[in-house]
Amino acid sequence: MAHAGIIGIGSYLPEKVLTNQDLEEIVETSDEWIRTRTGMRERHIAAPDQSASDLAFIAAQAALETAGIAADQLDAVVLATVCPDYLFPSTACVLQDKLGAKKAGAFDLSAGCAGFASALSVADAYIKSGMMENILVVGVEVLSRVTNWEDRNTCVLFGDGAGAAVVSAVDEEGLLADFIKADGSGGPFLIQPAGGSANPATHETVDKKMHYVHMSGQDVFKSAVRAMVEGARAVLEQAGFQSEDIDLLVPHQANIRIIEAVRKRLDVPPERAFVNIERQANTSAATIPICLDEAYRSGRLNRGDLVCTTTFGAGFAWAANLLRWII
Repeated sequence: MAHAGIIGIGSYLPEKVLTNQDLEEIVETSDEWIRTRTGMRERHIAAPDQSASDLAFIAAQAALETAGIAADQLDAVVLATVCPDYLFPSTACVLQDKLGAKKAGAFDLSAGCAGFASALSVADAYIKSGMMENILVVGVEVLSRVTNWEDRNTCVLFGDGAGAAVVSAVDEEGLLADFIKADGSGGPFLIQPAGGSANPATHETVDKKMHYVHMSGQDVFKSAVRAMVEGARAVLEQAGFQSEDIDLLVPHQANIRIIEAVRKRLDVPPERAFVNIERQANTSAATIPICLDEAYRSGRLNRGDLVCTTTFGAGFAWAANLLRWII
């Protein structure tokens, strides 16, 4: 069986930065309230003329450059998002065209904040089956477009961004274990109620702000900690490792309290957990690849390191990966 590994990584954050102080001018909130409850100080916001595929394109180019391969060598583009350019065609197809990845198949994957980790497991399976050799896996979100800027409980949480990884057939073991799971009964707790076939766009759905993110934070929090710990433990067990073997834990950046609770339950020391939520907030499916890229380029992630990602998002869906860093 072929081995699969990440050979290229890249990310992109829009230029505009929205601080907690800026949010104080928009809704009834404060920097202290946001920081103490979420750990966030600022987030990046896409320009009006930037779509998900635009952000993904820049991240993908960086990943391809790191990998040292051309777009026409890709066999597939798997793109995770809940903020596609259009309901159809897929944003993966739009990106495939922009990149000139002429021989690649392309499709979107929707698993909320667990999107990239889930897409990584798909790429892992394709490559280990021998069906493909090079796959571009992308996580991208423009959550500012589906955020209700009058709702102080949700508008402080999200940011825009994109991350991408080139996953290829390699001689050494890179991706060691994957885990995905879901509980659809939790769907109503984190949902964009309108815009699909259940509630097509009407004047009423727009007036009721049903095209924005609706979230029950307490229900999400309780489920997220349990699920993210479960995912991390599952991939460690699959690959025959213990939590003390982890060189870098990369948890989904949803809330600093969630991150800390997961880290402590896994008994991972703070210096071995990657956290950038202060500067980027929650970028949903883009979070994990942005973290991996930042960790790699800052020297926090080195060749041979054992990395564990663990995520939780709308669905409810959660996913985890265990990988050996081979760049």
